Amino acid sequence: MEGLSNYEKEVRPWGNFERFTLNEKTTVKIVTVNPGEAISLQTHEHRDELWRILSGSGSVVIDNIEQEANPGDQFFGKRGNRHRVEGGPQGLVFLEIAFGEFEESDITRLEDRYGRA
Repeated sequence: MEGLSNYEKEVRPWGNFERFTLNEKTTVKIVTVNPGEAISLQTHEHRDELWRILSGSGSVVIDNIEQEANPGDQFFGKRGNRHRVEGGPQGLVFLEIAFGEFEESDITRLEDRYGRA
């Protein structure tokens, strides 16, 4: 997978697994975006982020390119990319793996519906 140096998908007799990180500094979150809501349009200086959609639907914007987001879809945002995730009619739940230094203060909000920019 582009952007992940330690990504591996391996087939086993019982099925398969995907490894996204190996002995790296990472932070893992499961993020829920409510129906019709969106995280702020933002950038980070000190981390890259991988998002894998777990349930629901919506859209992901990375550097002004908007893509539909459905279960199983994956997106990778590099440091400095402008990005936003928006929930569709049922909302959206995604796994986020942040690579690098993780601090909530490493969010530069460019646009925000909730007055935080």
